Amino acid sequence: MSSRMLAIALSTLIATALPLFSGATQAADAASSLLKLHQLRLSAQKTLGDFYMFNGMEGDQRYARMINQSQDEANKLIGELTDMPGQGSKVLRSQLEQQWKDYQIDLNNLTAAIKNQGYTDLRPVADLAARNQQLMTLSQELYNKIQQEGSYSVPALTQLSREQSLLMQGIAVDYASRSASVGATFMGGGDARPIEELVSEFASRMAALEKDPKNTPQLNQSWEGVSTKWRYIEKSLINYNENSVPFLVNKYSNTIIQGIEQIADQYAAANI
Repeated sequence: MSSRMLAIALSTLIATALPLFSGATQAADAASSLLKLHQLRLSAQKTLGDFYMFNGMEGDQRYARMINQSQDEANKLIGELTDMPGQGSKVLRSQLEQQWKDYQIDLNNLTAAIKNQGYTDLRPVADLAARNQQLMTLSQELYNKIQQEGSYSVPALTQLSREQSLLMQGIAVDYASRSASVGATFMGGGDARPIEELVSEFASRMAALEKDPKNTPQLNQSWEGVSTKWRYIEKSLINYNENSVPFLVNKYSNTIIQGIEQIADQYAAANI
């Protein structure tokens, strides 16, 4: 082959490979951003549950430390969430950062009020819960926009397991709010779903994920571990009015979420 023909062949090969390489890089960047955003959502949601525990446990300092740890993790993640794939996601990311800063101010003021005077009024707590819900809504919009602009979709089982983690976190927050005597009225307003409904949804979703034919024996074992912990608190969640056990629910919900997140990482690694 002549030098000229070789040069043409190489140019053609490079021209063909570059779009494929660029597309793969864009998908990898989107996948990384979506994982960080998901973890940010969990941390931001957890700060509210930690606050309810701090309030309900009369200023127990372990929950003050948990509030700070969750905030630190969320701040770290939002600082790393920089490379957005398009203009729409850049705008939403900027809005999310500002909402998170505003939420933190309210959270820290209420935490300080409990430390200093031993209590806080219900209305500011309701406002804090509303701000947290706004964060969850905006972060979901950003999550969808990154997939759209990044031309990437989170694999099905990875996505379902992430949603399961968020649902468990939401249940834990709801339970902690009731145990802290701020109540569902102040937690989520008139559109709040009954906790029994959330518990039923979690159980049915988990049963489906456990039976998925794509699971390996290792994944089946991991799901069994999560299921065992879930069964330990399921009745307490349903019968929350009879025997409140916020410490137990808080502890086990954290380990359940950790277990699901490990499973989600395995799904993501297998691209399923």
